[in-house]
Amino acid sequence: MDDAELQAIRQARLAEIRQNQNGARAPAGAANGSSGGSGSQQSGEDDARAAMIAQILTPSARERLSRIRIVKAQKAKGVEDLLIQMARTGQLQSRVDEDELIGLLDQISKQESKQNETKIVYQTRRFQGDISDDEWD
Repeated sequence: MDDAELQAIRQARLAEIRQNQNGARAPAGAANGSSGGSGSQQSGEDDARAAMIAQILTPSARERLSRIRIVKAQKAKGVEDLLIQMARTGQLQSRVDEDELIGLLDQISKQESKQNETKIVYQTRRFQGDISDDEWD
């Protein structure tokens, strides 16, 4: 390859990179192609969710929830869903601080432990041919 070909390849690659960067900055509705649309839509939903959580929680509560997300992502998502639902239905009067979040987490843990509680029940059945305790004497 000579220098002219390399320069043409570099220019084409640079134009492609710039186009991809501009496409990533476009709003979710303006995405080109069907494969890129779902990723942009998911990103937009995640951004909206994060914005709602930022409005609902105080910074210390958000920090605690982010630490929970590191360990138990599903539980953190469930708590976020619950908080968003509570905010939409008007159950939250003010921003949720860290202590209220801890209380909410305790309530959720108690509910989960009740659901996961196992009971072992022993049932004995007597048949007609069984020897009763009176016959052993």
